[in-house]
Amino acid sequence: MSLVDSAAPRLAAQSRVSSWLQQRLTALAYPACGIGILLALWWLGGYLINRNPDLMAFSAFAPGPTFDALVALVAGGELWQTIASSLQRILAGLFWGIVIGVPTGVLVGYVGTAMKVANVPFQFLRMISPLAWMPIAVLAFRTWDAAIIFLIVMATVWPIIFSTAHGVRRIDPNWFKVARNLGASGPQMLRQIILPAIMTDVMAGIRLAVGVAWVVLVPAEYLGVTSGLGYAINDARDILAYDTLAAIVVVIGIIGYGLDSLCNMLIQRFNWHVE
Repeated sequence: MSLVDSAAPRLAAQSRVSSWLQQRLTALAYPACGIGILLALWWLGGYLINRNPDLMAFSAFAPGPTFDALVALVAGGELWQTIASSLQRILAGLFWGIVIGVPTGVLVGYVGTAMKVANVPFQFLRMISPLAWMPIAVLAFRTWDAAIIFLIVMATVWPIIFSTAHGVRRIDPNWFKVARNLGASGPQMLRQIILPAIMTDVMAGIRLAVGVAWVVLVPAEYLGVTSGLGYAINDARDILAYDTLAAIVVVIGIIGYGLDSLCNMLIQRFNWHVE
């Protein structure tokens, strides 16, 4: 074997690695540019606030004090319990939203009469802000945690119902005819046809639900709880710790982006159109 022949595999491997790195850098360039612009605007806003005598009290909202406070929160360890409390409420509300929303969506999507009966009431309830249910939640539930979880359920259930129903209505009716001709029972049709066909729609509904729930969570945690990101923001505002408040806002954005990215990954995983 010549030296050229022995070097060829190594050169090919190096070329593949170089191509992969170039693709990754290109993919990261645009997000990095967007984040850079956002940080620049944030810094400019902080600079203008600091130069205004009437607004100097809010100068701690600037990037420098915010990231210093964020480092202190992470190092102190209390932030992790705060995050855990909020995630626990989000997951509990999302769980019940899925438990209620997916079967209801399958029903109204599969049974035409159910859709005709439920469409107007569901659309009416969907347009009510989840936070408008707060007085009812406080009266109906014994604990603040249960009230907050109820508000999150009211935020998550509607995107899941309508997305699931849309997925069911998109299924080719011939699939059901073939399944009936082959003697498939109702549960078999649900497991073998409906659920595999609608998983992408269900995950898309869950992604929308997570976004709405994450927005609702912060004001919902202004209720009588003593933990969570919303409580932490309220507490920081009361003691005028604006750098800590801004740091918690950054944490909320990072976690929200992470949750949305996770949902997007699951959508790609269940998208049977993607080879």
